[in-house]
Amino acid sequence: MSARPRSAALESFRSNPISLFGLALVAFCVLAAIFAPWVTPYPTHVGPIGDFAAINAAPSAKHWFGTDTIGRDIFTRVIFGYRLSLTMAVLVLAISVPIGVVLGLVAGYVGGWVEYVIMRLTDVFLAIPPLVLAMSIMGFLPPTLTNAMLAVTAMWWPWYTRLVYNVVRAEAREGYVLAAEVVGASVPHILFREILPNCVPPVLTKITLDIGFVVLMVASLSFLGLGVQPPTPDLGSMVADGAKYMPDAWWLTIFPALSIMVLVLGFNLLGDGLREAFDAEV
Repeated sequence: MSARPRSAALESFRSNPISLFGLALVAFCVLAAIFAPWVTPYPTHVGPIGDFAAINAAPSAKHWFGTDTIGRDIFTRVIFGYRLSLTMAVLVLAISVPIGVVLGLVAGYVGGWVEYVIMRLTDVFLAIPPLVLAMSIMGFLPPTLTNAMLAVTAMWWPWYTRLVYNVVRAEAREGYVLAAEVVGASVPHILFREILPNCVPPVLTKITLDIGFVVLMVASLSFLGLGVQPPTPDLGSMVADGAKYMPDAWWLTIFPALSIMVLVLGFNLLGDGLREAFDAEV
């Protein structure tokens, strides 16, 4: 893999307005999620509370995104939904990325029966549509936040195994690896000190892209009733609940759906910018 120097990558990223726009969207969503209790007008509306005097109120200066069927402020619940979605994405990738990277390193460098077992297992998982696999797992588990996270994690690590495996296969015969072998470096040293740094750019790019995909997957599970349960604010379940009242109370669905689009678009644009900056194949 030929990656650009860091200074050139940074300059390339700065000169790309689309990437900067994606970074701005991501920064807005992340900061809003972090400071949700302070930037939302009705932070108590994330729980089992209602304002029956404001049921299904249309968007206004008091309620920017309107209210839901029991009078809760939708803008507040969307921002707290960002917090939940981003937390899920971070936890899923924090578990699946190390597993996938380690397996890809071992399979690509060690070879033999170890490579065969790891890559065939990876192929089995990749052959199953991700949403179908997640739904199958959730069908046997209670619909909780932890179980939703485990269901998505179970289907995400193979993509990193395949990515790192391809990079390691290309790097294993490079001069710096052969030199490390000649001087008697251990396999862990070669894997984690010599080869792994060259896997960082494509892995980092894929992580950025995958955050948006994980958010979509979690929202899809919640839309189908297999994710986080009420009254916890979740963007997918908000879209599903609001769809029953379309088109009269359109804001119940439109604003949560647009919020998902903004979050996913931001990470996709940011990931594309990093891919171009690092000149990495993902």
